[in-house]
Amino acid sequence: MKSQKYLPFFSLLHREISRFFKVAAQTVLTPMINSSLYLLIFGISLGPSIHIEGGISYLAFLIPGLVMMACLNNSFQNSSSSVVGAKFGGDLEDLKSAPLTPQNLIWAYSLGALTRGLIVGSLTFLVGEIFFYVSEGHWLAVQHPLILMVFLVIGSFTFSQLGISVAFWAKTFDQLSAVSGFVLLPLIYLGGVFYSVSNLHPFWQAVSRSNPLLYLINGVREGILGTSDVQMPLAFAVALAGFLVTHALAYWSLKKGSYLRW
Repeated sequence: MKSQKYLPFFSLLHREISRFFKVAAQTVLTPMINSSLYLLIFGISLGPSIHIEGGISYLAFLIPGLVMMACLNNSFQNSSSSVVGAKFGGDLEDLKSAPLTPQNLIWAYSLGALTRGLIVGSLTFLVGEIFFYVSEGHWLAVQHPLILMVFLVIGSFTFSQLGISVAFWAKTFDQLSAVSGFVLLPLIYLGGVFYSVSNLHPFWQAVSRSNPLLYLINGVREGILGTSDVQMPLAFAVALAGFLVTHALAYWSLKKGSYLRW
């Protein structure tokens, strides 16, 4: 009986995972090509002229940031595009009649987005490892696997549930694209993917430290390289707070949205 109770949840989760695998060239291959270009242009071509404190090569510094960027971007895109597509396709009303609670719906979409985010993030890391081996002659070792996974999972869940909230708010695909392009992407780029906060002017350091994505990205950097621009307890606290806020927003969006009311 218990397995029957969770059958609708796992069916929706299976549909979410199958959905992005059907267009793997768009959802998986394209992010890998983008990451390869970043690594080639910034890590290989410009990297030798960029100094990072602690004796770390710029290529090694860049890889964790790209891994987290790929993970966050794909988690957001997966959940938001799925909800928007279902909303304008009329599928959300069908979900209301299914034995699914708002939490079931949130976690099914979130776990599907997490799966895509981790797959793309892992492939990005694999591509980075190849570039690093060709450039340095040895593999880049992961220093703290548990820290790495914690921040990847929290970051993916945060952005997937943010994607759910934005998708319920957006009335058109253009509004969804605007949030992704004009809000989230700048926050990711200014979150320390391509630069170390310690190299900035004190004023810009303060500005960067007000960006919550700085703590997610540096959490992954700590997990891979064993070094970070922020303290890990603070980074974990900010990451957890961000997850709780976006989860509350996602739940509120489902409860108050005009397309679904429980």
